[in-house]
Amino acid sequence: MRATKALIHLDRLTKNIAAVRRRIGPEPLICIPVKADGYGHGASAIAEAGIHAGASFLAVATVQEGAELREAGIAAPVLLFSCPLPEELDEMIAYKLTPFIPDKEVAAAMGAAAAKAGAALPVHIKIDTGMGRVGCRPEEAAGLALYIASLKALRYEGTATHLAIADSAAQDAIRAAKKQLARFNEALEAIKKTGLDTGIVHAANSGATLLHEDAYFNMVRPGILLYGYPPSEELSALAQTEPVMELVSSIVFIKKVKKGEAVSYGGTWVAPEDRIIGTIPLGYGDGLPRRLSGDFQVLINGKLYPLAGRICMDQCMVDLGPAADVNRWDKVTVFGGSEGAFSAGDIASKLNTIPYEITCNINKRVPRVYTTA
Repeated sequence: MRATKALIHLDRLTKNIAAVRRRIGPEPLICIPVKADGYGHGASAIAEAGIHAGASFLAVATVQEGAELREAGIAAPVLLFSCPLPEELDEMIAYKLTPFIPDKEVAAAMGAAAAKAGAALPVHIKIDTGMGRVGCRPEEAAGLALYIASLKALRYEGTATHLAIADSAAQDAIRAAKKQLARFNEALEAIKKTGLDTGIVHAANSGATLLHEDAYFNMVRPGILLYGYPPSEELSALAQTEPVMELVSSIVFIKKVKKGEAVSYGGTWVAPEDRIIGTIPLGYGDGLPRRLSGDFQVLINGKLYPLAGRICMDQCMVDLGPAADVNRWDKVTVFGGSEGAFSAGDIASKLNTIPYEITCNINKRVPRVYTTA
């Protein structure tokens, strides 16, 4: 196994699920989104550990992601967030995925495919209350529910929406979330007036899990929160979760450079005095953002050291100082591990992005090593 690896601390995932459970109480179900390969952590391993820790549902973005879970032996219910293509419907049904239905056209296609397969396909209605992405309008929800109920091959199992601004305690953000929830509740009441049961009702993402108890209904879908990060820096104090991924590597080469000598592409870093430079087999080809060049530090033997020069595709260099106490093969923590190391959230802040992007972009060629210690 190569020196660079992503340590996935499944014990931290278990603790994070427990923290969410304490916050939401004993009743609401927990759905773990494991799309994008479990936010880069490895979908099947996260799914298995998450279900064992008390989650009831999983969620993916594509039929292929759901198929991979099933082929890994995962039997738990799997929600399909995105709309599948018509040619994917047979595979979706064969793998027993539970799709979101945003309109009658999709419902009709899924009903026909399920009837052809002799299946009773559970589905969830998706209502667009303000995200502007996928879903029926709130005033269309009751009609869609009745239409789904008329299709014998479909089983109306749940009702969902997604909150666009749930990760801020600013008053305008709170008002926006409350407005969406009001629209959702109106749609739920309209469905109930038809005599139908709205089933498993869910709206709370990570932000709403922390800020909006009235969004819990009977299931929550915290994503990044379960992987150890708040959905925004503003909510860090509320999160009470630990990063599940720790990106590590090793020093594989040490060399001396003289004052005035340059390191890496473009010669952008020049030694201000005689220095010792260490090479780490980790680069932007592994998912370490190249924009961190010249503005990042890694942890070695309990001390932070700055990168030297531009990050390469497969390697980066670190300035160990004029006489550092670092040896070849010493462990390097890039993010998410020992006290004193940066987190994916810290990197995201530097790059004006979100921690989701940092963990998702750790390349497949970086081995995932699962640990419970």
